[in-house]
Amino acid sequence: MMTASESGVSFEETDTRHDEMHSTIEDWIDELVADVDEAKVSQQFQEWLDVQSRFHDYSHRNTLLIKLQCPEATRVAGYNTWRAEFDRHVQEGEQAIWIWAPIITKQCPECENSPSYHEQSDCDYDETPPEEWSIGLVGFKPTAVFDVSQTEGEPLPELETEATGDADDLMPALLDAATTLDIDVRVVDAAEWEHGDAKGVCKHRTLHEGQPVVEAKARSNQADLAVTLIHEYAHALLHFEGDDEPERAKREVEAEAVAYIVGRYFNLDTSGSAFYLAAWQDDDAESIQERLGRISSTAQEIIDTVVEG
Repeated sequence: MMTASESGVSFEETDTRHDEMHSTIEDWIDELVADVDEAKVSQQFQEWLDVQSRFHDYSHRNTLLIKLQCPEATRVAGYNTWRAEFDRHVQEGEQAIWIWAPIITKQCPECENSPSYHEQSDCDYDETPPEEWSIGLVGFKPTAVFDVSQTEGEPLPELETEATGDADDLMPALLDAATTLDIDVRVVDAAEWEHGDAKGVCKHRTLHEGQPVVEAKARSNQADLAVTLIHEYAHALLHFEGDDEPERAKREVEAEAVAYIVGRYFNLDTSGSAFYLAAWQDDDAESIQERLGRISSTAQEIIDTVVEG
């Protein structure tokens, strides 16, 4: 159990407590929106965004192939791309990750093969010569890529999104609060983590049981671990019933805004949330204010559960 005096802000048990808390959260949301807008135009964010735009957005099939061959992969590119685009070099002895790359070339309008395969096929199309055919996808070929961990050279820009502060009392209180919130929580050792570069996940226990399971990757920064747990708790409370992909950015906005508020209440520095939210370009920062009611009520539920023990 944490007492109100242990947090960065406290609200007395009076009839106006709810209104005072809501008003404070509104102020914090306004500050978060301003910080997100400022982050988006910062040099650090623009440099990070420029680098991200040079990486391919791989298909689900290729993403699966990458994870199967190199579960810890975070950023992959071809040998020459690393050298030409990022001034990094694949280290000697590294094993390639194989994916399927599209073959784009002239395509027969009828059999949809490339000119060389068209000549070997039974297709009789000859209305136009191959040089006049349109460009199209004719197949796939195995292509080697390498993860950033397999390369060395110029560092890639990073966004400082980690929370900081003293979470020694908050962490056990958060773990205890999971029972009241009806969440199964697990902190997983880094060596056993199976979710790549994600810091935390929220999922079903099984296909037949409805209780959400929150897993977070263990780390030395307890403040950042606490904020990750809060983020995933928010997903469990707000988004557990739905999995609408177009809503993904909005769900992340809500969960991170909750993490920002709750972390700030307990006197953690959660300013890194601005960079986290700036990275979700699908949504304007103002959507945080549009969803204030959901964010505020969820943040208050988590805060009250932690404080009351």
